[in-house]
Amino acid sequence: MGIFDKAKDMIGDHNDQVDQAIDKAADLADQKTGGQYTEQIDQSAEQIKEQLDKMAEEPPAGA
Repeated sequence: MGIFDKAKDMIGDHNDQVDQAIDKAADLADQKTGGQYTEQIDQSAEQIKEQLDKMAEEPPAGA
């Protein structure tokens, strides 16, 4: 099992914690930009979550 497969497993096993970390990072970025880019930051955070969910659902390489 390669490093990417291990990362996929970890993301799949800890999806809620990964989502919370993304939300915290988005909140920090929003705070640091003074709320000027809230919509773009929120959209980006949601896209990241969706991509990670898709990645976690993919079968391991060589399967």
